[in-house]
Amino acid sequence: MPLHKDDPKSVGGYKLVDRLGSGGMGVVYWGRSRSGRDVAVKVVHAQYAEDKVFRARFRQEIEAVRKVSGAFTAPVVDADPEAVRPWMATQYVPGSSLAERIRDHGALKGPQLRRLALGLVEALRDIHRAGVVHRDLKPANVLMAEDGPRVIDFGISRAAENHQTLTETGQMIGTPPFMSPEQFTDARTVGPASDVFSLAALLVFSATGRGPFDADSPYMTAFRVVHEPPGLDGVPERLRAVLERCLVKDPAERPPLDVLAKEFAEALPEPDPMDPDTTMLSLGDLRTVEETYAGTGSAAPATSGRRRRRLRPLLVAAGTVGALALGTLGYAQFGVSDDPSAASDDPGSRWAPAPLPDGWQPWRTTVAEPARWGEIQPLGAADGEVGDASCVRSGDAVYCAGANVLPERLDARTGDTLWRASLASTGGAKKTYDASILGVHDGTVLIRQSVAGVDSSRATVHVIALDAQRGDELWRREVNDQNAQLILSREIVLTVDPGGRIVTARDPRTGLDRWTSELPSGSNCAFLTAGTALYEHCFPQRGGPDAQLLRLDRSDGSVVKRIKTPYDSGVAGTVEGLLAVLPANHSGPDALEDSTFGTVLLIEPDTGKRTTIKLTKTYTGSTTLAGGTLWITEVDGRVSAVNPLTGEQAWQTSTVVENSGPPTYDAKTRTVFVAGPSGRVAALDADTGENLWETGPHAEKISDSSTTKARVLLYGGALIAVTPDGTVFGLDPADPSDPSDPEEDSSSG
Repeated sequence: MPLHKDDPKSVGGYKLVDRLGSGGMGVVYWGRSRSGRDVAVKVVHAQYAEDKVFRARFRQEIEAVRKVSGAFTAPVVDADPEAVRPWMATQYVPGSSLAERIRDHGALKGPQLRRLALGLVEALRDIHRAGVVHRDLKPANVLMAEDGPRVIDFGISRAAENHQTLTETGQMIGTPPFMSPEQFTDARTVGPASDVFSLAALLVFSATGRGPFDADSPYMTAFRVVHEPPGLDGVPERLRAVLERCLVKDPAERPPLDVLAKEFAEALPEPDPMDPDTTMLSLGDLRTVEETYAGTGSAAPATSGRRRRRLRPLLVAAGTVGALALGTLGYAQFGVSDDPSAASDDPGSRWAPAPLPDGWQPWRTTVAEPARWGEIQPLGAADGEVGDASCVRSGDAVYCAGANVLPERLDARTGDTLWRASLASTGGAKKTYDASILGVHDGTVLIRQSVAGVDSSRATVHVIALDAQRGDELWRREVNDQNAQLILSREIVLTVDPGGRIVTARDPRTGLDRWTSELPSGSNCAFLTAGTALYEHCFPQRGGPDAQLLRLDRSDGSVVKRIKTPYDSGVAGTVEGLLAVLPANHSGPDALEDSTFGTVLLIEPDTGKRTTIKLTKTYTGSTTLAGGTLWITEVDGRVSAVNPLTGEQAWQTSTVVENSGPPTYDAKTRTVFVAGPSGRVAALDADTGENLWETGPHAEKISDSSTTKARVLLYGGALIAVTPDGTVFGLDPADPSDPSDPEEDSSSG
């Protein structure tokens, strides 16, 4: 907001650029230091500057915030509590408030809710370690930064060791829907457990769009907080059990933050961090939220029905002034409407795709296309047939490799081949070559490369790191992947020494060792991630009946927990904090493709307790566990949605996509996509199973001998499909016809 004519031009040497908000206690400005550093400057209203009690409280606020330093709080940069109008400058944090996020975009789900919960636990832990109690943790005091939530506004916090409270009789400090019972009954006894209560109330609001004690007036809300149980309808079941313990009336019975961190991590799911196609919108990804009146903490207008609005960039700074004035009972509804459709999509509304990335256009290419710069040809030109191609998307790029296909980078917007790595020569003795992409992290593409002479039974296998922008080799290590399948897991890439016994975690960018550990003797192992945990699934070389699932400590590779699983099984992922294992006719990752299974084994990660869920029928095909649902594609083109917690089939739909790869679930549009070896693609409504559309074939040819399955990758609102023969193409879900074939008719279900 522009500066008012009576606003100061500078405060404490900081040039004021704009207003960010105004509340009951003061005004927050966007300020800039002489060096160009952006800060949020809070300046107290003139009428409070002469109030000795208020000035003492403001001085206490500065002292409190200066004690706190953490990743999820906004530190004080500068302050002058003795100025004519006291002021404080804090770190400038771009992002919208949680209140605005819920109002404009609806309740948080899955990974978004997880990131918020764990970030706030860490913030409160830093606050409490500094001897401070926040006392007013509410959605308006949480900012959604790019790298996670930030807790702001310590304006009514107090140092825990300060027994001479500044709260006078009759003055209740806080916001009723998020206050603890003790804040109403005896404010002098408020301690860290009060913030735990407020945290739980805030998470209920974040998950459902309403508070656990909402009522028609602040006084009825206060009565419910003190005397009635919380309303937790709509909260995910496993999370509800944790929040119930946080919302008990007796502070002594509430769990400490260290316990909460563990329980939230188990109760809230996280997608596979190495699969960019299942990554959900982060809390900080709010560069296109609606510009609104920022940071006042005052009541926002209620929404009615599902609204689509023009979006503009918004920056809201830390240090926003709350609406509460001393001696008053602050209250805000945060835009929650009586109409339940206001904060969520209408489940009966017509399916609509997400916006396409800027500059994107439909395209089709093959991994045999020449690179735009440098004519490094694919090995298939000299060394045999190209095939078994697989790709990974990261950002605006697609990275591919395969049998006789050198690793390459495609532009995800146009399909242009930007570079092809010069890792092997097409000249000299004829050799077989195979490569696959392990993943992309920190500007580095990690690949597994295998090279063997046609007369050699043993291949030389390397893990190789390439610079993502240029394709240059950064480092390589010879490995043995006969005893262990290799993966890139976030910040580490796991390799196995040529002897097949020692596993080493390396830095993806430098290749330097992080830690080493020894593989179980006489076993073949596969590394995998499930939720946030790193696992080693090991199968005895002499056969079953049981395999070992070892949970590893990411920091040193030590075994944290040993869990037994059936020998022929694979880990599909996690659902409500439980490991979902598919007993099948294959073991390891292969158990998730072309396997027959009729049960799901649910395992408690900490105790190893096992529950067998019998499915309503037996399935044969490829599976993906995402969004709390097991999506199954069978060889005849049928696609099914199964609840892994009950075994019940929600729906089953027939498609023309036979022998497809694992389904791809888009959480933003609630759509399931499948692709087959011929390049046919189908889209289904995840809620109803309705066949939205199907395409004709796109592949150059069908590879009957391929061991790689066709896949669909998500790229914003666009799709990128990969077939085993090396055909790669981009589709617009709103118009999935083949751009190179104007006669194609994509049919709607």
